[in-house]
Amino acid sequence: MPGLVVFGRRWAVGSDDFVLPGAFELFVRLVWWIGILALYIVHKGRFNCPGGGLLHSYLLVLLVLLASIICALSALVYASMQGTISNPGPRKSVPKLLYARLLLSFPEFIWAVVGAVWVSDSSVHCEKTVINVIIGTVIASWVIIIFTIIGVVIAFDPLGGKKTFYLTGGENRNLESSQTEQLLYNVKNAATRVWEKRIRLLCCCIVQDDDHRVAFTSIAELFHTYFSDTDLVPSDIAAGLALLHQEQDKMESCPKEPEDVPCYSPSSLGTDDLGIELENAAHYMVFAAAAYGWPYYIYTNPFTAVFKLGADCCRNRRTDSDITGSDRHNFHFGSILKITGLQYRDFIHISFHNKIYEIPFFVALDHKKEAIVVAVRGTLSFEDILTDLSADCEDLTLEDLLENGFVHKGITQAANYICRKLINDGILNKAFTIAPEYKLMIVGHSLGGGTASVLAIMLRNSFPTLRCYAFSPPGGLLSKSLADYTKHFIVSVIVGKDLVARLSMPNMEDLKRRIVRIVANCNRPKYQILLHGCWYEVCGGNPDNFPTELDGRNQNALTQPLLAEESLMVHRSPSYNALEEESRLHSPPQYPQLYLPGKIIHIVEESSSRGLCSSDTKYTARWSNERAFSSILISPKMVTDHMPDVVLKALRSLSQEHRSCMSC
Repeated sequence: MPGLVVFGRRWAVGSDDFVLPGAFELFVRLVWWIGILALYIVHKGRFNCPGGGLLHSYLLVLLVLLASIICALSALVYASMQGTISNPGPRKSVPKLLYARLLLSFPEFIWAVVGAVWVSDSSVHCEKTVINVIIGTVIASWVIIIFTIIGVVIAFDPLGGKKTFYLTGGENRNLESSQTEQLLYNVKNAATRVWEKRIRLLCCCIVQDDDHRVAFTSIAELFHTYFSDTDLVPSDIAAGLALLHQEQDKMESCPKEPEDVPCYSPSSLGTDDLGIELENAAHYMVFAAAAYGWPYYIYTNPFTAVFKLGADCCRNRRTDSDITGSDRHNFHFGSILKITGLQYRDFIHISFHNKIYEIPFFVALDHKKEAIVVAVRGTLSFEDILTDLSADCEDLTLEDLLENGFVHKGITQAANYICRKLINDGILNKAFTIAPEYKLMIVGHSLGGGTASVLAIMLRNSFPTLRCYAFSPPGGLLSKSLADYTKHFIVSVIVGKDLVARLSMPNMEDLKRRIVRIVANCNRPKYQILLHGCWYEVCGGNPDNFPTELDGRNQNALTQPLLAEESLMVHRSPSYNALEEESRLHSPPQYPQLYLPGKIIHIVEESSSRGLCSSDTKYTARWSNERAFSSILISPKMVTDHMPDVVLKALRSLSQEHRSCMSC
């Protein structure tokens, strides 16, 4: 940090990113050089075989070339180890050393070609050992060359040429205001086009229509806006996350004052008993998990699922239910039947149709709870990811609210699609004709949980008794007025440090601010941070007390941008400015603050013991509120805590504990 500038353009690596890869290559080169030297010494004076003269010259030049590369690599690694992330001054020689190292790649390439020609020459009749060593040398040369090319491609920044001028010109650009505005406009458009091309490339396997093109552009602008105001490279982000995780663990290990410990009781929120809600949530989470179909069934039953589904696919008949979309070999429906334990006749409608803003769902009769269950599937395809990433806000007007509410655009579009299907196609009418005394229950996990929440809001006036359970829904879903409105009929269930439940644009801006701040003020080199971070994540132990430039500094100084931090910020986005408590301008955020829906049950892992073939985890649950999820927490479990099997396991454990307590 900042991005390395060579060949007149910025690259997606920093001048301190050559320590670990350079050290690895240096080790390989040293072993290689020692091996060639030993071969040369052992066979010295025995190069009189046909082709031996060329072999002698090849080995001598190779030894000299390897020695030169080793010297260049040693200097590059040493220079890259100097300074800190935000202080690249001691590493100013890195570009020149990099030029020298890349310059040595040309004779290495030529000599690799010479070695390949020598090995393939049929007139060469030297010792078998020598020929095998030369073959290994040629292969090693080509492997290193190929990996070097791959590294260059990965580090290439398509906007590097424009960013070099944009980032280094500073305030001393001798340009008219109109010229500067035009330049920034061109850079923004170019960045948006680059992100759009990347998204199109990732989604090249799906059919693209007008909805996809609009989504690509919207998501590209979102990514450009988020990444454009900092000069961060990927390794800086990794180092920042490692530091934040250790800092977070240190803060959690400190004892809190009694008034700092949040406690939310069911009575304070006007809710039912927590134990009853946990039992209901455990029951309906099965439906939310079943909506994933065969991928979830195979994931949770890896050894038997394929055989069970294969045995059933031929004899199962689907004429009893209204099914739309593709379900080849009946795997999806067969999995739903096995997970829920329902019969064919219990399903009113099943949709496997999947496009952007159109996600699968099913409607079934739950006789145990006397409910008509609408279960919405979570993210499982590229189309679903595009729906997730369409994170712009749009208005949702309700008669019960005095002011308009803001909602997540992509999820609202998906809820609109399901709402039209349920009402216009008469699906709910058919269900209530069969079971008029049943209540309506809407459930979903992840994207499905967010869609279920917005769908419940849309159907609330028509079905006043409906309830909704949203499992691990996205954090950036509803504005404050809508979130408060849904506390009467929606319950959200969050496990641990689930990342998705804390995802929102303001939270992402806050994470960026924290990364920039902690990285800018750590006075350790990046390679030490990364090495200790990897050790800490894999092996655990105590978090390292990395000294920072903040040690001994007045905490009030944190409200003002630090010099190192300012050097890493190109310009501040409106959301970033809004996160500064003492901001003088009080700029309005570009993205409004959105919250989780309904009342929130937060489940935390209290203790865990692992055996040889099993593990026993104890969970605790409590009522929480949306403010507890206003910051992204870094943890190895931030992704696994979101998985549907983990959520279901936690709910079943708590439900079983509640039943045993009730029986006592």
